[in-house]
Amino acid sequence: MNMKELVEKMSKETGETKKRSEEIIKKFLDIVEDELADGGSVKLVGHFSLEVKERKARKGRNPQTGKEIHIPEKKAVKLSVGKALAEKVNPTKNAAGKKRK
Repeated sequence: MNMKELVEKMSKETGETKKRSEEIIKKFLDIVEDELADGGSVKLVGHFSLEVKERKARKGRNPQTGKEIHIPEKKAVKLSVGKALAEKVNPTKNAAGKKRK
């Protein structure tokens, strides 16, 4: 799903206009990006959490030449999936072999 499709679905599900739905989604993303840029985290319990982790500098290899290269340290965003989302994506089966809802 791309941004356009998300806006259309949000508009349809909420009854908001596409323009208003896009504004809300963009504002949500701005807030999340600002929080992560400031070193914070975003936790939506049951769904997911985002946090910034530091990756140390390390040595790597150029896959084409095999030459050793230096990979500098950097910050990366880590996504952890919550239990509710994980179960929705990968439903478990009950004792009778039926998928849970």
